[in-house]
Amino acid sequence: MNLRLSTVILPVLRWHEGGRERWQRAEELGFHTAYTYDHLSWRTFRDGPWFGAVPTLTAAAAATERLRLGTLVTSPNFRHPVTLAKELITLDDVSNGRITLGIGAGGNGFDATALRPSGEEPWTPRERADRFGEFLPLLDRLLCEDVVSHDGTHYSASEVRNIPGCVQRPRLPFAVAATGPRGLRLAARHGQAWVTTGDPKLFENGTPEQSLQAIRGQADKLAAACDEIGRDVAELDKVLLTGFTPDSPLDSFDAFVDFAGRHAELGFNEIVIHWPLPGTYFGADEKVFERIAMEAPAQVSGGATAA
Repeated sequence: MNLRLSTVILPVLRWHEGGRERWQRAEELGFHTAYTYDHLSWRTFRDGPWFGAVPTLTAAAAATERLRLGTLVTSPNFRHPVTLAKELITLDDVSNGRITLGIGAGGNGFDATALRPSGEEPWTPRERADRFGEFLPLLDRLLCEDVVSHDGTHYSASEVRNIPGCVQRPRLPFAVAATGPRGLRLAARHGQAWVTTGDPKLFENGTPEQSLQAIRGQADKLAAACDEIGRDVAELDKVLLTGFTPDSPLDSFDAFVDFAGRHAELGFNEIVIHWPLPGTYFGADEKVFERIAMEAPAQVSGGATAA
């Protein structure tokens, strides 16, 4: 199995003060895809600079030539399928077909309350799942069909036109982030890739082995969801976003190779690491990071076997 190594570049730098150079360096280092988070603000970065994902990716598309680009991930928390589809078609055109949409049901962060009246509770997990279950199929149609109408419970579209559609056909790929049964069924039906960050309950007090077992269980559930609809789970790429498991894969080159190899054996063919940000949770040795980018994929691919 060939391992693809990708990175997440958090949108915290002004474009003309290091932002452009970071995306260009990602291409130079040979990353498969450079993603960014699609949030209005995020966790400890809330009171600092944080730029919009779609404009950032548009600028990155103009500043690079080969690097794939994408969100990891967007959600219905502050998006609507109609406007998102138009932006994605444009972004796919500007990049000449280099966009992947990472998408999930959303969470309880700042995005969950930013557009809601003061004091109103955010959507419950069930409500988020309900909305995602309508959002994703509608977005699929909007990116594939020239004219779409939809009168749903949560979203509507009235003779929406999306001509000429995506450069990538029939549409740009979806990387669906999911661990629950409803999300995994959506990934099985609509995804070209599946994304996980592991089991959040194990992040602080779990062990790497417990995390590996939990991720194996998630992959098994994805396979079962694919079986339900007669789809071969091997058709989906398996993407692991690092930084949220008990492991420390960026501590050293050898630590990453070991981590990546163990997850490649579970069938993961894309691993995503965060670009180091000194003084934050994502702080790491940039020399180690760059060596991992340039050397680790070949070393892991040479020793990995498909699950």
